[in-house]
Amino acid sequence: MLKRLFYSLLVLIGLTALTALALDRWMSWKTSSYVYDELQDLPYRQVGVVLGTAKYYRTGVINQYYLYRIQGALNAYNSGKVNYLLLSGDNAQSSYNEPRTMRKDLIAAGVDPADIVLDYAGFRTLDSIVRTRKVFDTNDFIIITQRFHCERALFIALHEGIQAQCYAVPSPKNMLSVRMREFAARLGAIADVYIFKSEPRFLGPLIPIPAIHEVPDDAQAYPAVTPEQLLELQKKEKK
Repeated sequence: MLKRLFYSLLVLIGLTALTALALDRWMSWKTSSYVYDELQDLPYRQVGVVLGTAKYYRTGVINQYYLYRIQGALNAYNSGKVNYLLLSGDNAQSSYNEPRTMRKDLIAAGVDPADIVLDYAGFRTLDSIVRTRKVFDTNDFIIITQRFHCERALFIALHEGIQAQCYAVPSPKNMLSVRMREFAARLGAIADVYIFKSEPRFLGPLIPIPAIHEVPDDAQAYPAVTPEQLLELQKKEKK
């Protein structure tokens, strides 16, 4: 009896794991046509939404995910692919402010402060994506983050009827633990949109992002920012 129960439990665990894996792959397939790896292929949109993450690990080492997202935002902005950068991140504690940190680094790298909009209530990906439409009145925008995060963000956007694309910036080489967490996060996202029908923690009044800039004719002539150049900016900031 116990042996049969044990085997039944193993089968159940196996089926659950296979289902979770299938859902993970399905999310990647569903969003693949909206993800762009190369800057020159990225379509023009007025707004680029940079999804926040911590700048430093607890050890004090800079977070490469953050570095690549800031680099991608600069490249998209400098190449004329986006006119505004909406920085969406966590500001749950007074000592931790993702949007403000991103703003400081982007301004130091040459972005016009007038072209930066802050979303302090992007506590999670769903909040950032839905608030971009419902608070900032933007329904067609470029998401800037790593590919695995692109896919989850786009999945939420598609479910909400949002016409988004994603610029997939590079990922650090060693990302196994992050990918495992993403596996669980995707299941959570599916539960959020299909079961719990979750909404952002905060919404608030409408704050439209103005449309005043035109795309320059020589947009592609602007140089991209390399990771090495961005690291130099980080070093100068620490001095």
